[in-house]
Amino acid sequence: MKATPAALAASLLSGALVLNAQVASAQTNPPPATATRPEANPSGQISVPSNAPPATTTQTTGESSRDPMVKKMNEDEKAKVETKGK
Repeated sequence: MKATPAALAASLLSGALVLNAQVASAQTNPPPATATRPEANPSGQISVPSNAPPATTTQTTGESSRDPMVKKMNEDEKAKVETKGK
């Protein structure tokens, strides 16, 4: 299907007119301000203490031990950053 320049221009012009009408309508008719504010202390949303034991520094995260080569590379890079900066 081959579009003629006149049809293309008419389509573009009508689209611009519709867009301008929508913008003008939105500026003259703002939506009603019916938004509600959240409660200061929402009901049903209170924190309760857990029965779980407190976390300790000796708990593991499940991470497996790293390859010694990777560990050495990480230490080398960390030392480089500490001495030279980023």
